[in-house]
Amino acid sequence: MALTFVAVATLATAGGSWALHVNEYGRFAAILLLALFGFTLLFGSFADRVMRPVVALGNRLSGLAGTSTGIGAALLLGCATGLLWAPCAGPILGLILTGAAIKGATTSTTVLLVAYAGGAATSLAAVLLIGGRLFAAMKKSLGVGEWVRRGLGLAVLLGVVAILFGLDTGVLARLSPIPTASVEQFFMEKTGLSRATKPYQVAGNDLPVEGLMPSLRGAVAWLNSPPLSPQQLRGKVVLVDFWTYSCINCLRSRPYIHAWNQKYKDHGLVVIGVHSPEFAFEKELSNVQRAVHDLGVTYPVAVDSNLEIWRAFNNEYWPAHYFIDKQGRIRYHHFGEGEYDKSEHVIQTLLGETGYRDVSASSVNPRPSGLQAAPDLADLQSPETYIGSAQRENFVSKTLANKDSQVYEKPANLERNQWGLIGKWAVGDEQATLEQAPGKIIFHFHARDLNLVMGPVPGGKPVRFRITIDGMPPENAHGVDTNAQGAGVVSVQRLYQLVRQTDPVLDRTFQIEFLDSGVQAFSFTFG
Repeated sequence: MALTFVAVATLATAGGSWALHVNEYGRFAAILLLALFGFTLLFGSFADRVMRPVVALGNRLSGLAGTSTGIGAALLLGCATGLLWAPCAGPILGLILTGAAIKGATTSTTVLLVAYAGGAATSLAAVLLIGGRLFAAMKKSLGVGEWVRRGLGLAVLLGVVAILFGLDTGVLARLSPIPTASVEQFFMEKTGLSRATKPYQVAGNDLPVEGLMPSLRGAVAWLNSPPLSPQQLRGKVVLVDFWTYSCINCLRSRPYIHAWNQKYKDHGLVVIGVHSPEFAFEKELSNVQRAVHDLGVTYPVAVDSNLEIWRAFNNEYWPAHYFIDKQGRIRYHHFGEGEYDKSEHVIQTLLGETGYRDVSASSVNPRPSGLQAAPDLADLQSPETYIGSAQRENFVSKTLANKDSQVYEKPANLERNQWGLIGKWAVGDEQATLEQAPGKIIFHFHARDLNLVMGPVPGGKPVRFRITIDGMPPENAHGVDTNAQGAGVVSVQRLYQLVRQTDPVLDRTFQIEFLDSGVQAFSFTFG
């Protein structure tokens, strides 16, 4: 039974990942199922009625198993046991399967399923072998368990009500949850969830060894270089930079990567940019080639469209920098922006180990501007916000039609970090596509910079737009991709800087109006 469960659950995980990316209809279906689940926890009699057909089927299969022999009898008995036992194991089983679906069919997922199946089979075996004595001991805790179950059921139903009325997004908007890699990394390290490495010290050096450099074979193409391997790079200091071209954090760190490459490439440093996409359009080789050209990237770039190198490094961040010594060992890593002086000191240390003595101990000062300028963290109170349905938060527009292409009306009121669509849009997992011009997006934000990842539909024509801030043209608060009157054109799929406020930075209502149909909007970022 345990092995069959693992096999079937793994297949379901591999084939059922679509369930995590369903559209708005899936959201309502999930709310209904969640409410049903809450009622089954809260009311035992209701749970009995809901599960009665399943239990009856299990009883019938069990009876058939008693009249059969051989493998068929064992199969029927296993199915019957699963059906009779599922109502009891449902809550924790749901958590296990949800976690497996989120991670996908991986080795860690299979280990998780094996562990769960092994524990479940062990408990069933204990009841079978020890019998009545164990069952009697278990019954003493059923009263407490009943009250715990009811409390959980009430909590689930309260959560359903909060989601239905949008209370969850309102709370999130007030909390201003700005994602910071440093905070995430701190908690992951404290909880033991960070990269699974066992560092060991190198004599006479403060930089530990975190592991060997993984393979780079997963790249679908290489730009500015033939394919490289860890073996070819031995004797060099290597900086592996995970990036994607529409990521504002990657764009802001790129001037430092470029400066390090220029300063140290003749002293033994090899910079490798691993382009690992977030959105589907970033998987297109032609888009990556254009971005590499437009950004002036001259060092080797591994196009990791299938995220194979990303997984080989067990990476979780954009940007992420891994520093590798002459023996192919990872000696340091840094996630996110910042701490550039420390990272450059690591490069100098590793070059010193390699034997270079004429390396300058000073730090580069690239003075980035435009999109690549450092964020104003003191005034940054708006988080990255996805427009597609798969990760959408703080969305408050109401629909006037319940179709694939829906008409959205302007929100009556926007609190900080809430946003909405206006006009006829088709919303997919990753993006919203304007079906009929004009169409608008409105966002109440608090940050110096407002950026929007967008582009024409594949093969589409450029799309004209204009922006306003608090209903007025931006004037001197316009970004690099708009003018003082707020006009601009979406010509390719990339990140566009639309607003750069001057002091004071206050809560503002941003609106972008598209004058032509066929634009796709993916995510807002701020700085």
